[in-house]
Order: sequence, then C-alpha cells, then structure tokens
Amino acid sequence: MTADPLIDRLIEIVGPAAVLTEAADMAPHLEEPRGLFHGKARAVVKPASTDEAAAVVAACHGAGVPMVPQGGNTGLVGGNVPFEHGREVVISTARLNRIRDLDPVNLTATVEAGVILADLQSAAADADCLFPVSLAAEGSCQIGGAIAANAGGTGVLRYGNMREQVLGLEVVLPDGRVWTGLRRLGKDNAGYALRHLFIGAEGTLGLVTAATLKLYPKPVATATALCGLDALDKVTALLRHARAWSGDAVTAFEFLPRFGVGITCRHMPGCTDPLEAPWPWYVLIELSSPRPDAGGDGGVREDLEGLLAEALETDMIGDAVLAESLDQRDALWRLRESLPEAQGFEGGSIKHDVSLPVSSIPAFIARADAAVAEAMPGIRPCPFGHVGDGNVHYNLTQPEGLDKAAYLARWDEINRIVHDIVTDMDGSVAAEHGVGRLKVGELERLKAPVELEMMRTIKHALDPAGLFNPGKVVV
Repeated sequence: MTADPLIDRLIEIVGPAAVLTEAADMAPHLEEPRGLFHGKARAVVKPASTDEAAAVVAACHGAGVPMVPQGGNTGLVGGNVPFEHGREVVISTARLNRIRDLDPVNLTATVEAGVILADLQSAAADADCLFPVSLAAEGSCQIGGAIAANAGGTGVLRYGNMREQVLGLEVVLPDGRVWTGLRRLGKDNAGYALRHLFIGAEGTLGLVTAATLKLYPKPVATATALCGLDALDKVTALLRHARAWSGDAVTAFEFLPRFGVGITCRHMPGCTDPLEAPWPWYVLIELSSPRPDAGGDGGVREDLEGLLAEALETDMIGDAVLAESLDQRDALWRLRESLPEAQGFEGGSIKHDVSLPVSSIPAFIARADAAVAEAMPGIRPCPFGHVGDGNVHYNLTQPEGLDKAAYLARWDEINRIVHDIVTDMDGSVAAEHGVGRLKVGELERLKAPVELEMMRTIKHALDPAGLFNPGKVVV
C-alpha cells in the first residue's frame, strides 16, 4: 500500500512491477527524442492486456486524473510526453506486444498496439507478405503510436500513410469502455468509419490497444538509382515521368539538396557521393515488383534503365547511377537516411515537416528560401524528403559562426515565416509528425475556425472531461 489510493488501484490492476513511480524509472518516458519537452508524471503504467488497459483508464477517469497514451516514445512534436506539472499518468503500451493473427490469404494482420513496427515487418516477410510502412524509427516505434500519429515514411507514394493500412481498431475510450472494431473487411459501409477518428488523433480521443492492418504481396525485385539534376522543377518532372513509364511501380522517390549530400558525406562514416560531379539536386528512386521474370528482377531494372535513359536524353537529369547489388542499394539509401543526423554536426537546425501539392514544391522552396534568407542572412536551407507524396522536411541549418542558442531562440519567428507560405500555397504545417504540443499554437492560428470547432466537438463528445492527452492537438 502507498499513500496514493490511485496508485494502489493501478498496482492492483497490473501488478507492482508495471507501475513506475520512481523518477529514475519513469525518466525514459518523460522526454521526447529531440529533447524539446521534459515532463513529469504521477506514474507510468504498463498494462499487459486490453482488460488491464480498460481498468487503468477507468480508474484514472474515476479519479479525474489526466492520461497520456504512449507507444515507443519516438514522436517529434511532444504529443507523447506529459506536461511539467506532474499530475498526469502515462499509459505505456509496451507490454501489449502480441501478434494475434496473421492471415496471408486475407492479407491482414491483427496486432496489439505495443508491437514494434520492425517486428511486424519481419513477421509479414516470413509469411511472404509485406507491411509497407517504413520509417527511421521502425526499430523502436510501436504500431499504436504509428496509428495515433498516422505515420508516413518512405513508402507513402506507393502504399499510403498508416491510415490507408488500418482496417479495424480496438480502442479503450476515455471512460474505460472498450470499442472492439477489429474487422478484417475490405468493404464495410455499415455506418460511420469510426476507426478514422482515432488514426492521427495522437491519443486525444482514446487508447488504441490493437489493430487489424493490411498486408501486401512481398516484393521480390527492386531496382534503385541515384540521379543528379540541375534544377528543382526537374525533380517533379522526373517523378511524373517515372510513374508513367513504370506503370506506377515507383515505391520510393526521395529528393536531397547538394548541401545535404555534402554534409552527409563530410560527417557520416561510409557515405559518399557516387556521381562523378556534384549536382544542385539529387533524387533517390526505387521501383519494386512482387513478380519475378526469367532474370529474377521482375522487369523493374529494365524499366528503371529505360526511364533514366529517356530522362538523360531529354535533359531531365544530368547523371545517374544504378545499384548493382544490395550493398550498393544500402549505400544509396544511407545517403538519404543519414542526412538528419548529419545536420547536427553543422549546428542548430530549425525544422519544418510540411506538405504541399507535389507540383507546388519548387515554387514553395524558392519562396521560402528567399523569405528566410531575408530574415536571417547566411541561413542554410536543407529541404529534403518524400517529394513523391508532397512531404518536404524544410530544415534550416544555422549560419556559419552564429551562436547555436541565439539561432534556436528565433525558432518561432522562422516557423511563422515558413508556415505562412505553406498555408498560402494550400499546404499543411503538419505532414507526418503530427501536431502534438509543438504545433498547437500554429493550428490555432492557421486552421479555419469551422475546422477547429468540428475538432473540438468531436473531442468533447468522446472525452467530455478532457482527460485524454490534454493540451495536445486541439485545446
């Protein structure tokens, strides 16, 4: 027994080992990867079943205690950590980690929220299937968190965001009731598609405890190339050309600036520019196919060679290199995947996770580069990302020689400049990382009043006491 009746009840539900109250034990759950937010909590609770999770939520609801659902704690906008006041209970899904069912005929998997994304990818592969959501944190992020954030990653162009993979959900509602909607159906028009309320809601409407997800035939052939281009508008032209030429077999289409490639090669071991000369822009393109042909490559290498040959002939690209082995493919991807880490060696980075219509990306970058340079001469733009789905990581590295703290102190000012341009061009200021705590104020400032009213109405209907992840997404 403790001096806290709620803690005693939580221990009764999940056992003493699954209720953390000591500061050292809770510490990994109280801050996010970038260190922007450092919270406190009354306790961290780790239920091992849906029944335990429901009982935990009911106990907190009955005591009027706010709750913060948390998966792998890899989010980058503060939606997964508690506030500094210390009154909240963090509900971790780490022990909800079973793959309940994997059906290669129906091409579905039913998994609990705490299953690690990479573990689901591996289980699907063992059944000759593919779970297509792939992102940098896949070795530690959990399925429930990926659903709450509507995670994207490198495969969105071909397969869509997490939202497109979810057929059904099991959710503990804010009062402790359980909605069991784990349907394995490709078609279900029997009323509202309730699952979509919880996908991308960042834990503000309920605790996802399990999901039924789509699988796909496992690709057996891939072809990968890195291209050099002399103008940004040719990046979007190449995307259109590649999708048309390949019959929309483009799995990934990532763009990088020369500045980004340069710092990655300078700071990250094993990273080199494979092209003979530097180019202003680079594109990493990958095709895949579940169908092998006599050569074992499903025809995708021939397709990639053909589309690149025509792109060279029409001056759409200036140079290209095709991966001849898995090691070479990994080396090309390493350039893209190492870029965010490489930025840290160049000082402070003010980051923007935005999306725009693909055709508007060149104009956006031109406008934004000019605007931030006017506000801060010497600033070094490093835009990169999943141009195939319109998602640009518009990151800005500090001017050389400037004090890092002085630079980061202007974060809000620079954010406002960039976000105003994004909004003016019909884009979104929260592409794949979500809103969380970081962008609540920007949502208030930029979203239409009717949209905010609709969001608040849904929030109040499902969580009238405002106990689920309060202060995140919508206030």
